[in-house]
Amino acid sequence: MTEYNKPVPLPGPISEPFFEGAKRHELMLMRCSSCGVYRLAERPSCPECWSDDYEWVKGSGRGSIYSYVIMHQQLHPAFADDIPYNVAVVELEEGPRMVSNIIGCGNEELHVGQPVEVVFDNITEDCTIPRFRPRSD
Repeated sequence: MTEYNKPVPLPGPISEPFFEGAKRHELMLMRCSSCGVYRLAERPSCPECWSDDYEWVKGSGRGSIYSYVIMHQQLHPAFADDIPYNVAVVELEEGPRMVSNIIGCGNEELHVGQPVEVVFDNITEDCTIPRFRPRSD
């Protein structure tokens, strides 16, 4: 594994199962035990019914590009060599929207509505992050 010199996400008490799942190459989502709505770990309560009861379930890892930008400015020194790079909002099949990057294609090939699937980037020995790549349906 090469040295990773970019910021590394630090799991908190709520997001720990998400990052543990990523290490296993599983996209883990919270599912409300009351109404069944899916959400990401940054939301402690259900956005639909406000219940705090939930379970962790493995998501499909499939979705589509909801929105994206191509970064041309260096906002952090660690990303200087990556410019231009994309930052995308992926709408998962289960409903939540997740910020990530699209890999496996050029930035000029990206478009809203493009089907994507999760891939996992083992950035350090202790941290794996989900990214997405185009899928053919």
